[in-house]
Amino acid sequence: MSAGQLPPLERVDLGEVPYQPTIEAMEGWREERRDESAPDRLFLLEHPPVVTYGRRTDPGDLDRLSRSGAIELVEVDRGGYATYHGPGQLVGYLVMSVRQRGPAGIIRWLEEGLIEAVGTLGYPALRRDTPKGASSLVGVWTQDGRKLASIGMRVRYGVSSHGFALNVDNDMAPWRSFVACGLSDVEMVSLAELAAEAGRPAPSRIAVRDAVCDALGAVVAPP
Repeated sequence: MSAGQLPPLERVDLGEVPYQPTIEAMEGWREERRDESAPDRLFLLEHPPVVTYGRRTDPGDLDRLSRSGAIELVEVDRGGYATYHGPGQLVGYLVMSVRQRGPAGIIRWLEEGLIEAVGTLGYPALRRDTPKGASSLVGVWTQDGRKLASIGMRVRYGVSSHGFALNVDNDMAPWRSFVACGLSDVEMVSLAELAAEAGRPAPSRIAVRDAVCDALGAVVAPP
């Protein structure tokens, strides 16, 4: 996907980092973008196992997860319902100005970029429009209706934060312990599972990161 005349998107690879300190650091990243001391940036990382949730999350799900004690629960200020992060899942936090694309435009651009990325790796995917009054279908979907990537963003003072989570080769069992993204009838899937179904090797985490950055036009900052 061509970045056209839009400002460059800088790629920042962080590896595996704890969730809460990263979210706290995001406030600083957002302020740096707001005062124009930093460019638009895409932070790529993985988190240790954690379920994040917003105000619309079903309290019953939270009760079950809390009683199990098997995974950390964290309330967040992004859009969307509950979602899971864990090793092997590619998380991308987009800290960028929304002035040229607009909030809705950034979501569409991100969906289309992720679709292009997984498509170049050999996994056709699509976006879905949300029917009026239904839970949001924003994200990336397989052609048979399974959800491969979730998107949840927040825009404040013209700058976005949070971003996407793309299932690469992460443990998918935690998804079955709660209603993901407010969609009770949706199955989550990973690229590794799709590869196994097709009888071929799964793409490496590095290959997935590079494909996403190529599709979104993200480049490593010059020294």
